Amino acid sequence: MLLIINGPNLNRLGLREPGVYGLQTIEDLERQCETWGAELGEPVTCRQSNFEGQILEWVHEAQEQGFGGIVINPGALTHYSYALRDAIASQPLPVVEVHISNVDAREEFRHTSVTAAVCRGKISGLGFVGYRLAMEYLTELEG
Repeated sequence: MLLIINGPNLNRLGLREPGVYGLQTIEDLERQCETWGAELGEPVTCRQSNFEGQILEWVHEAQEQGFGGIVINPGALTHYSYALRDAIASQPLPVVEVHISNVDAREEFRHTSVTAAVCRGKISGLGFVGYRLAMEYLTELEG
């Protein structure tokens, strides 16, 4: 069972900077992840929050709730949340960081991820497909 966590402002997909993020919504992304999960034989739970503390709680509780891995798009928290970095590092589940846009081709401040170093990997710039690749990887680890 996989946990998909989307951070701040991802609830605005389809409205926020469509030239960067596209026209699909968070609901489209969640449906797509659920479909991919079914194809992989892996139940998926999708969550989104604009609140750092809520995201920390989800990471902390994931193993106890029976999840085998986490796909996380931390949004802007990627670049400055040492609390999220520590939460990821403090729990045993494999985590893959995903970004819809190519963060390394954007503003300079987006080039630094404080969370990537404690994740198994990072996928950036492949749109929604990055989530599928992360899910495939985590499913292989569980297998």
